[in-house]
Amino acid sequence: MVNTKNKSIIFVKRPEDYPVAGEHFVLQHTQLAPHLEDGDILTRNLYLSLDPYLRGRMDGIEGAYVPCFYLGKPINGYGMGEVIQSKNPRFPVGSLVFGVITWEHFSLIPPAFNNLIILPAAVRNSKVPLSWYMGALGMTGLTAYGSLKLYGNLKPGETIFVSAAMGAVGHLVGQMAKRQGLRVIGSAGSDEKVKILLEELKFDAAFNYKSGKPIVESLREACPEGLDIYYDNVGGEHLEAALEVLKRHGRVVVSGMIDDYNRPVPYHIKNLVLIFQKRIKIEGFLCLDFEKELWPSFTEDVTKWLLDGDIICKEEITEGLENAHEAFAANLKGKNLGKGVVKIADL
Repeated sequence: MVNTKNKSIIFVKRPEDYPVAGEHFVLQHTQLAPHLEDGDILTRNLYLSLDPYLRGRMDGIEGAYVPCFYLGKPINGYGMGEVIQSKNPRFPVGSLVFGVITWEHFSLIPPAFNNLIILPAAVRNSKVPLSWYMGALGMTGLTAYGSLKLYGNLKPGETIFVSAAMGAVGHLVGQMAKRQGLRVIGSAGSDEKVKILLEELKFDAAFNYKSGKPIVESLREACPEGLDIYYDNVGGEHLEAALEVLKRHGRVVVSGMIDDYNRPVPYHIKNLVLIFQKRIKIEGFLCLDFEKELWPSFTEDVTKWLLDGDIICKEEITEGLENAHEAFAANLKGKNLGKGVVKIADL
């Protein structure tokens, strides 16, 4: 193979709090001269998904549910690519694939690290934007869909509170709950985000948790009769407030705790006693728990909802691999409106 110029986002230093582009991960120019072994594929990468769970992989903790990042190696995460060379009969040249790829222009993927899904050939000419496979039609959407279906036990007329409601998962959770007849409340970190929740996504109530008012006060004002379900993307003070406002036998579905991801010391929740006093059920999950089981129905249902306009996919697309690390750092600080995506190349 002729040598090919490559660019990579390399992880170079473990952060103690928020990662900084240029300090903890850097762009490097490299030469890609892969010798494909049996089972290998080479992809030309098109899109990257910016996901908060990647922050936990920077801490160097071995044995977690996903491998940690190693210094001097490329960042990797969910993305989409086109197979341009293959020694794997499962992945013909020209296939569009989705799964874990490296943050590079080109990825050499051996069979031991290949969990890629081949997207249907019709995707190339579909009305569905390819970027949606990083969000509403990717692991983000499956997270929202599967967790509500399996753990939410949703009932029409109930009230659900979604934290980080303008985030990648939160804005989908709220809309999916709304279409099932629930009253939906969301929190977000700016007045602009609150306006989008109310006017575009049709949440029943929303508040800016950075307004200076205690979260628990804002939540009580939004649902004076109490909460049935709290969908937790944040943890910390949001979880503490939700425990106060949840009704007896309330449910908490824990998708993430981004408030603690960048804290040297986790937030100390002071009212955990309410869990048993109110008989509150708290359940965490990983998308991996139901990926294979629900992928077909998820793809069918959510594609239809999107094309019919029942739900909206809010996304913020950053152009260029060279900007991926800055976009990821900004996402961790809540600067994104919806799903953060990096576009590397056109199909």
